[in-house]
Amino acid sequence: MQYLFMETELINEGGFNYIENGNGRPIIILHGLMGGLSNFKGVYDYFPSVKHKVIIPELPVNSTPILKTNVATFSKFIFEFIQYKNLKDVILLGNSLGGHVGLLFTRDYPELVSGLIITGSSGLYEKSMIGDGYPKRGDYEYIKTKTEEVFYDPKIATKEIVDDVFASVNDREKLIRTLSLAKSAIRHNMAKDLPKMNTKTLIIWGKQDSVTPPNVAEDFNKLLPNSDLSWIDKCGHAPMMEHPNDFNKIMEDWLSKNNL
Repeated sequence: MQYLFMETELINEGGFNYIENGNGRPIIILHGLMGGLSNFKGVYDYFPSVKHKVIIPELPVNSTPILKTNVATFSKFIFEFIQYKNLKDVILLGNSLGGHVGLLFTRDYPELVSGLIITGSSGLYEKSMIGDGYPKRGDYEYIKTKTEEVFYDPKIATKEIVDDVFASVNDREKLIRTLSLAKSAIRHNMAKDLPKMNTKTLIIWGKQDSVTPPNVAEDFNKLLPNSDLSWIDKCGHAPMMEHPNDFNKIMEDWLSKNNL
């Protein structure tokens, strides 16, 4: 996984790779398919100062057998990670595919989750970040444009991010995994599950998200019985990257209000 924090050492133990910071109630961050761990640098740096331990495990996107590369496998992986770390009353925070993993995990293991935060999550509506079947995956400028479209401010899509996406979609095995996950996300549509999920849930959404449009956030909010919806303006698919301070404030206020 790219974009690890230069000052942070990746912990490798028990078959898991992760970083962690702070003490207190654990916040487990679930990254997206194309997202590196440092997409959540703002959350990772801030919340240990307000009495939380922040943990970001690497989802095994590239090491899981292709036939098992799906949302359910990653949910089970998080269960095994939580068991290994002997955690309880966790707060899950997921972006994009990570939000979907968090939703599925919360459905299956509600007793382990005290709060769920999703942003730009799949689970109701899926649109490929790059385009169906990646028809122009060898065209760098096309990939650059599609990556920039993920954000309201295209400058957030640095050359490092674009290079990583370009490499991923031009690696045949990674491409197959990506398409497998996309199909899995569609298969695991959660519209029928959400009304039965009573876990406290915060939905933070970019008003200009073109990957999972604003109506998706509204649908999540309608279907989840115990949810709050907050918007960030001038913001695309990754609010925690584009507006980290606003994101942290919304998240902190919600955690405080719910005694989490």
